[in-house]
Amino acid sequence: MTITTPDTQPSDRSQQAAEDYPLIPVPMTARKPVWSLAPLLMGFALTSTTLFAGGAIGPAFPFGAILGLVLVGNLLLGAYCATLGFIAYKSGLSTVLMSRFSFGDVGSRWVDFVLGFTQIGWYAVTNAFIADALTQLLGLPAAMRVVLTIFFTYAFCLTAYRGYRAMDWLSRIAVPAMLILIAISLTLGFQDAGDLATLEPTADLTLFQGLALIIGTFISGGTQSTNWSRFADSGKNAVLSTSFAFFAINGLLVFTGAFCTLVYGSEDLVQAMATQGILLGGIILLILNVWTTQDNTIYNFSIAGTNFLRTPKRHLFVLGGATLALVLSLTGIYDAMIDYLLFLGAVIPPIGGIIMADFWLRHQGNFPSMDSVLPAFNWAGVISYIVGAGIAFYSGEAAIGVGPINGIIVAAVLYGILSRVIRQPIRSKTT
Repeated sequence: MTITTPDTQPSDRSQQAAEDYPLIPVPMTARKPVWSLAPLLMGFALTSTTLFAGGAIGPAFPFGAILGLVLVGNLLLGAYCATLGFIAYKSGLSTVLMSRFSFGDVGSRWVDFVLGFTQIGWYAVTNAFIADALTQLLGLPAAMRVVLTIFFTYAFCLTAYRGYRAMDWLSRIAVPAMLILIAISLTLGFQDAGDLATLEPTADLTLFQGLALIIGTFISGGTQSTNWSRFADSGKNAVLSTSFAFFAINGLLVFTGAFCTLVYGSEDLVQAMATQGILLGGIILLILNVWTTQDNTIYNFSIAGTNFLRTPKRHLFVLGGATLALVLSLTGIYDAMIDYLLFLGAVIPPIGGIIMADFWLRHQGNFPSMDSVLPAFNWAGVISYIVGAGIAFYSGEAAIGVGPINGIIVAAVLYGILSRVIRQPIRSKTT
C-alpha cells in the first residue's frame, strides 16, 4: 500500500497530527490496531436512535420475521460501511477528503455541508433528548432541562476535542459496560416476555419498508465511519472493525428496540430497565450510550468543517459546532428538524456509492495525491449524485425496494458510466 501525503511544511504536518490529520492522509506511523479501532466504532454504532428503528418494526412483524429483517438489513449496512472502511484504510482519507476527487474541489463542499449539518442537527436533538429523559426519570424540576442541556452539550464534546486517543479510551471503558447492561436487561426481558412467537403484528409495514428503516436510520453515520477506519493499520482490521460495529452492534440495538416494544410497549430501553428495577443501570447506560455517539457526531462535524474551509483547525469546529447545537437545542428548533434530518439521511448514501465507483473504477484502487490540481466540479459525480439521491428519496417514499440501497447502486453505476464520458483529468501540481 502506498499513501501519498501533500508536500506540507514540518510545522504544518505537526499541526495536522495534533488535529487528527483533518486535511491529509493518516500516515502509517499513526495507524491503530483492531483492539483500538473496533471499540471506537462500536461505541459510535451504539446509538439510541437505532432503538427507534427497532421500535417501529417490532409491532409490524412476527418475531421470526424481525430476526430475519435485523440479519439482512444489518448485513447490507455492514457491507456498505466495511467497503468504505477498506477504502479509508487504503487511502488514509476521510469521506469528505475522498469526495474532492469524485465531486471536485468546489463540488465537494456540498458533501461537507450535507454531512456536517446532519451531524450537528443530530447532536442538538440528542442533547435535548438526554436532558428531557433525565429530567423525567429523576423527577427533576423542569428548569433543570436547560442546565442539563448546556452541561451535556459541552461535556460530550470533550473527548472529540482531544481526538482519537481520548475517544478510544472512552470506548474501551464504555462499550463493555453498555453491552453488559444490555445483556442483563435482555435476560430479564426474556423472563417477562412469555411466548413471543404467539404475538400478532399490530402495525402495517412491508418488508422493504422494514429494511429501509433498519438501514436508513444509521447509514448517514456509517458513511462517515471513515473518520476512524482511516486509522486502521491493515485492510483486514478496517473491514472487521467496521463490519462488526455496523452488523453486530447496530443489529443488537435494532433487535433490542423491537424486543422492548413487544414486551414493554416502548422501544425506550432505559424505561424498560426502570420497569425491571435497574433504573441506575439504565441511567448509566443512557449516559454512556449518548456520550460515545455524541463525541463521534461532533467529531464528524469538525472533519467536514475543516474540509469546507480548508483549514486544519479541527478543535475550533468542535467548540463552534457544540455552541451551534446548543442554540438549536435551547430554541426548540430541533423539534422541527427531525423530518429534515431524516430527509438528509435518505439522500446521503449515494455519496458513498459514488466514492466507491470513483476509487475502484476511475482510479483503479489508488487515489491521487491530495496536492493534485482538481476541477472545480466533477460533473460526473454531481449528476450521479442528483439522480441517485432522487431515486433514494422517491423510491423510499413509494416503498419500491430499499431507498438508500437503490440510491447507492444507481449513483455508483451512473458514475461509472459518466466518468468515462465526461473526462476531467486530475493534474499533478508540478505539471
